[in-house]
This record gives sequence, C-alpha cells and structure tokens, in this order.
Amino acid sequence: MKKSLLHRGFAALLALTAISCNGTGPETDILIYGATSGGLAAAIQARRMGKTVVVLDPGTHIGGLTTGGLSWTDIGNKIVVGGIAREFYQRIKKKYEDPKLWTSETRDEYFDRRKGQNAKNEDAMWTFEPKVASALYSEMLAEAGIKVITKARLDLSPGKGVVKENGRIKAIVLENGTRYEAKMFIDATYEGDLMAMAGVSYAIGRENNSDYKETWNGSQPNHFHYHQFPEGANVDPYVVKGKPESGLLPIIDPTGPGEEGKGDKRIQAYCYRMCLTNDPKNRLPIEKPAGYDEKDHELLLRFAETGKYHDPSSKYDPIPNMKTDTNNHGAVSTDYMGANWNYPEAGYAEREKINKRHEVYQKGYMWTLQNSPRVPAKLREYYKQWGLPKDEFTENGGWPTQLYIREARRMIGALVMTEHHVMAREIVEDSVGMGAYGMDSHNVQRYITKAGFVRNEGNVQVGGFPPYPVGYRAITPKKDQASNLLVPVALSATHIAYGSIRMEPVFMVLGQSAATAAALAIDANQAVQDVPYPKLRERLLADKQVLEAPAALSKGDIDPRQLEGTVIDSQFAQVTPAWKGSRAHKPTLGPSYFDDMDARDGKARAQFTVKMEKPGRYRVKLLFPPFAKQASNVPVEISGGGKSYQATVNQRQPADWIGTYDLPAEFTVTVTNQGTNGAVAVDGLQIAPAK
Repeated sequence: MKKSLLHRGFAALLALTAISCNGTGPETDILIYGATSGGLAAAIQARRMGKTVVVLDPGTHIGGLTTGGLSWTDIGNKIVVGGIAREFYQRIKKKYEDPKLWTSETRDEYFDRRKGQNAKNEDAMWTFEPKVASALYSEMLAEAGIKVITKARLDLSPGKGVVKENGRIKAIVLENGTRYEAKMFIDATYEGDLMAMAGVSYAIGRENNSDYKETWNGSQPNHFHYHQFPEGANVDPYVVKGKPESGLLPIIDPTGPGEEGKGDKRIQAYCYRMCLTNDPKNRLPIEKPAGYDEKDHELLLRFAETGKYHDPSSKYDPIPNMKTDTNNHGAVSTDYMGANWNYPEAGYAEREKINKRHEVYQKGYMWTLQNSPRVPAKLREYYKQWGLPKDEFTENGGWPTQLYIREARRMIGALVMTEHHVMAREIVEDSVGMGAYGMDSHNVQRYITKAGFVRNEGNVQVGGFPPYPVGYRAITPKKDQASNLLVPVALSATHIAYGSIRMEPVFMVLGQSAATAAALAIDANQAVQDVPYPKLRERLLADKQVLEAPAALSKGDIDPRQLEGTVIDSQFAQVTPAWKGSRAHKPTLGPSYFDDMDARDGKARAQFTVKMEKPGRYRVKLLFPPFAKQASNVPVEISGGGKSYQATVNQRQPADWIGTYDLPAEFTVTVTNQGTNGAVAVDGLQIAPAK
C-alpha cells in the first residue's frame, strides 16, 4: 500500500513532464527555466497569484537537490524559513506521520537513531527520503495545475537562444527550434544559462578580496581547519613516490594554490549527495564502475595507509528508513575537486561528460574503500555495510540523478551580496528572504606544498552569525540588461557570500519572491526593477515570507549603550581568514565573536581602526567572553601617530582595561594569536577618555 501511494505520486509527476517540446509553445505570463526547488516554488506562487506558467527544464530531474539526495536539509536557522518553503517541509512532516511510510524502522526508532527529539516535535520535518520529496512536489504541482516540460534545452549557441527587444526578453528558443514567448522570465537553473544567454553580466569563480573589500574570497591556502590532510598525514603527490619526473597523480594542480586573497576561475567542488542504506532487505551493492582507474584513487589509498583517515561516519547523516544523506567529509572524499572548472560555461554534451566523470569517480571511491586490500580492514568493514537503496532513483539503479552544482555562474546584478551583508556590516533594505547559513565553500583544488606533499585549498567555513536579509536587487539584473528577468538561484553574490546563500530552502524562498515580483510587474506593466518594494513586501508578508530575523537573534548579552565611551563590534574589524565566527560562550557584545579555534599559529589577526573626535589620553579595553581555556597572554598592539604600545590580555578573566595611552584621533588596535597559550576570542573594542 505504501509503495502504491508513492508510485502514484511518481506517475503523476511523469504525466506532468511528458509534454512534447516539438512545435511552438504557447504564450504565457511567466516562463520559468529550471525545475529546481527554486523554480518549482516560483511556479506554485505564480499560479497562486492567478498567472499562467510554463516550466521548462533542460534535463529530466525535477526538484533539484531537494529531490536529488540532499535530504539532510542545510538550514542555519529554521525560524527564518517561511512561505512555500516552510509549507513544503511541514507537508513532509505530515507525510511521515503515516505509519505506512515507515518500512525499515518506526518513526520513534528513527528519531532515537538521530538523537532528534527536538526535531521530532517541530512543526516541520527537515530530513526525508528523496522519493518522498519527489512525491510531494508531484502533489503540489498537480494541485497548482503546473506542467513541467523536461528535455527542453535552451539553445546555447551565441545569439540564438534568447530573443530580446528594447532590453526585454521577448522569447526563448530551444535546441529543437521550439519558441516560447512570455511577459516575464525566471532563470531558476543552478547554471544561470538563461541569464547568460540573455546578455546579463555574471561572474565565475572567486573574486579578489580587494574587489569588495572581503576577507574570505580568493585563494585561501592559509584557511585549512576542515577537510584537510591532518598533521602527519604527508601524502606524496607523484605517480611514483618521491619522483617528480613520473608526473602528478590526477586532479592535482601544478600551478596552485595561488596568492592569498587573489581571485581565479576555480569553483568549489561538486559531488553527488549519495543516498545509502545498510538495510540488507533494501540494499544494492556498489559495483566497480565501467571506466574505473585505480590511479584516480591513489591519493585515497595513500591517505588511508597513513592511519589518519577521518571518522568514516562523519557525514553519513541519517534520514528515514535506515538511509543516509552522504556528503563529502575529510581530506579525500566524495568531492571531485578540480574536475568541474569547465562546467559553468560548458555545453550540454560536455556537462554530461562531467556528470558521468563524477559518477564514475564517486562510485569508484566507494568501491575502493569497500574492496581494496590497501584500505585498513576496519575501514573496509565499515564501508562494506553500505549500498544503494533499491527504492530510490529507481530509473537510475539507485544512483542520484542530480549532480550537486554548488556554484556555477553568479549574476552581477543591481546589488551584489558580499560577506559584509552576511556578517551584518551592511544590511539591505529590500529583503525578499533570509540567509542563515555560515559562509561555506568546499575545496576547489589540490596543490603541492613546498615540502612536496599534497594539500587541499579553498575550504572556508565561517559561521556564528545571525540570519541576514537577501536584497531584491540581488535577484534582478541591471535594468538595461534585462528588464523582465529574475534570477533567484544563480543570483548576484560574491563567491563567499553565495556559499552562505546557496541553500535549498533559501532558493525556494527566493523563487517564491521572484514569482511574486514578476506577477506584480505584469499587473502594473512595469520592469521588474521598478516594482515598488513596499507593495512587494506587503504581498510577501501576506504569503508568510520571513523578511527579518527576530530581534533576539541579532543582539548579544551586552548592551553597547550601557558601556562607557566608544564601542566597536568585532564585525567591523579587519580580520585574516584564520578566525571563525562563534556564539559558543557568553556574554557577548553582538550576536557572535571571532574565535581562533586555539590555533596558536600567529595567523589569526584582527585589526580595529579607531576614529575619535580629537587626540587625547584614552583607555583601551578588548572585549571577549572569558573562558578557562582561553589564552592568558593574548598580544595586543596599539599604534598611531608614530607610536606603538605593546600589551597582553588575560582572557581567562573578565575583560578589563588594558591601559591608558596618549593617542591621535585615528589609531589602530591589533590582536593576534602569536605565541598564545590557549584560544583567542575577539568580540569588540571599547575606548574611553582617561579618568
């Protein structure tokens, strides 16, 4: 009974997608290109606003990563997920209230297994099986009367795929010649193909830090807290160990890592979010893939042989019915770094080859761990328990049908979201949804160190910040480039800001907001850039979108108005990438502070620029949450007017005045972790006149 229910959902979905792409498509109000989660939310919202909709997708997979294996939803803070997105996750929960859906375990057993009693009592459910997400989207599309046309590939030939008149898109043309006209267009693809073919400006890869005065963009060879070869795991990069003349093993860049903070065209790695199971009744073996080459896994084998391979269970996140959402973790894992750099600008044939190359690599990775005698027996036995579920991705032998496109093209729109928006140094006033995840970039490359060993580069994980608004101008192109196009997925953001925004619930939120704006623009016969924000905001709130975080999430325990003198929060300091945002300890000045993770390496540096009204004699205090494991010898330098004062701060005790100094109107206070004997925290700075 349970299977027939799900099969009926899939049948309905297939029925909706079995529409011919031949001939001339009908005129419509809103054309959505890309049946990702953002595209489907946009389509549902457009229909709810009474507009006609056509949804085209170049492939055959519907729902993007939400139905493609990313089933342990990356959220950040669930409280800011509203509208259709929250409705989706609430309906997921309702589905799992049916005991018939629990085939391999009970609901209680699942939540016990994932230690999720709090999650069990929420109003929504954020973990689910891919087939259940697919069935739910099928239901929601059917309810809205939406037909998704698959294998509808935009003509990517220059000047052929998009017809424009007077700065507006009039029609798009598919590879087979089918032409679709619409009043408004939404590019909801991960790749940003429609946007690019329409002549809209975009970026690929990492910007220079200097472009937007950022810290965590560009090459990051000194930021390596995660997914890196651990100390002592020295892995030789050459085909024949110790012999450079034998050549490099695959996917190692001889030109890396690049200068710290400098941009490049490299993009963070892709992988498939494997759905695995260790239920023998529902398990398919992972076979050695055609095209397998052990050389592709030589780094894995050498790493495993060091005895420092990561905890294998780290990212086998549990989803219902004894399944997992398995993501990359550790120095050598499912991420195929460096194999995707050509993907954003590639044509369909090359993208299919890249997809297949990732599949062969990832299946080969799993097969190697399960079968190679070079893998330690304990690791081998752990991996042997896992296989592909028989009841997922049945049309593809249990393998996911959506590659995880973590980033491709990113629009350069009227507003570019940067790390300053993520960290609330700047706050947009035209919110159409909230980001809530930390700034997260996977590694982009492997390179050779001066000592002759392989290292990963590009991983950045900086969090601890409260939710922040995403501006409407970040999903609209510049008006002179396309006045009837919205881009809620390949939106306007720098590489590192996109690393925070790029979460499936956020794409759903922004897709709904894009459709709302498109409908309002149609009603008023306006360009999308001219939609009055107050009117857009009113409708978004009426449809239960969340546009601001609750005030409590943006405040710390310390009220700066109650502090004497001038107070500067840590978010306004100039910092090196070695810091991590944190909210682990209290009290704090703002919602978060910087923590060096007890690195003691001299690479964590935070500099405050202080501008007073006039020179004078001032007291200086470094603000931080005291903690027993903090350093008692944090170096602080106060410089200005040709003078420099050195001091140390004991962070195991409550913050106190460092000292009193004769200072010019403008000076700097610099904190480092050079030679420290514990963790270093930087929460802010307080300056007050001498008493």
